Amino acid sequence: MGLYKRSDSGTWWMTFSVNGKSYRRSTETSDDRLAKRIWGKLQGQIAEKKWFPETVALPEYTFRELATKYEEWARGRQRAFKTWKQYVIKTLVSRYGDMYISGFNMSVAEQLQSDYLAMGRKPSTANRLVAVLGHMFTKAVDWEMMSKETANASKVKLLPEHNRRLRYLSNEECHALIDSCDPHLKPIVVSALNTGMLKGEILNLKWDNVDLKHGFIKLDCLMTKNGERREIPINGTLKALLQGITRRLDVPYVFHDPSSGKPYGDVKKSFKSALTNAKIRDFHFHDLRHTFASHLVMAGIDITTVKELLGHKTLTMTLRYAHLAPSHKVKAVDVLDKALSGNFHDSFTVGRERGERVLVSS
Repeated sequence: MGLYKRSDSGTWWMTFSVNGKSYRRSTETSDDRLAKRIWGKLQGQIAEKKWFPETVALPEYTFRELATKYEEWARGRQRAFKTWKQYVIKTLVSRYGDMYISGFNMSVAEQLQSDYLAMGRKPSTANRLVAVLGHMFTKAVDWEMMSKETANASKVKLLPEHNRRLRYLSNEECHALIDSCDPHLKPIVVSALNTGMLKGEILNLKWDNVDLKHGFIKLDCLMTKNGERREIPINGTLKALLQGITRRLDVPYVFHDPSSGKPYGDVKKSFKSALTNAKIRDFHFHDLRHTFASHLVMAGIDITTVKELLGHKTLTMTLRYAHLAPSHKVKAVDVLDKALSGNFHDSFTVGRERGERVLVSS
């Protein structure tokens, strides 16, 4: 309990306890003497039982100030920051930049949802914005920039999403797409079709992650979307592809721009051209992952194995592919039939010979 100076801002903060509950409050000054006077006054109020939590307000911060701090925090901790989260934050800053975060409530967040739906955007887009906003406020409470009460009052329910799209390529379309790819894009697409890896995972893949000797691609927790390690087997097609890539000792990335040695930032333009040349419509790069999973399921691979290969945290995420394998239900009933056929068939035969009524017949 006492005074301490925060290294990030140079401001003096106070920690104290009232009625068994601990509090932290900013003196809002970096001046040593002034901070001590404020601390002394607070101690007097506590001793005279004249201090109450609601009488001390947190400093006012704008949303822009919170966003700046949040970006610094997320940049080195969240893989999603580089791929999409920084753009969501910029969108939120353009809308709420100079608004004080103490003024947020549920209606503000709900209006964000309503505006995006009115623009014709999908519920998933609005949900992504609201989810990032909510996490920013959670961190704001941790950083003592916002009260917990204000953060809780700003929470809204996510909108129901009915856009669980499942588009995958047939064998013929896969070959047509590969044949239509530019030289730099072809190995990237082949890798996606044979591993189910996300685009970011492929574009940032390093040779250190590739174990050709044992036949695995090993993704560490910083590379995967869910922050968990994943090992992906290398099949014959992918092994031949990787062995055919000329490895540069000065470049750690498997797929990179030869002129700069850096990984490709994106392949949207070339991928779109390949789709056009292959006459494939309504298809996105992420659908290569759906193609990988769909063909595994249709080949009879069990859902649990597909889940592990995709890196899904829950089986629910993988069950979207289950309808592609109706044969597994047929096989399950056949197994039961073989296991019990002796008893059922014998009972049926005896009953029929005795003239008894049977409820089921084949």
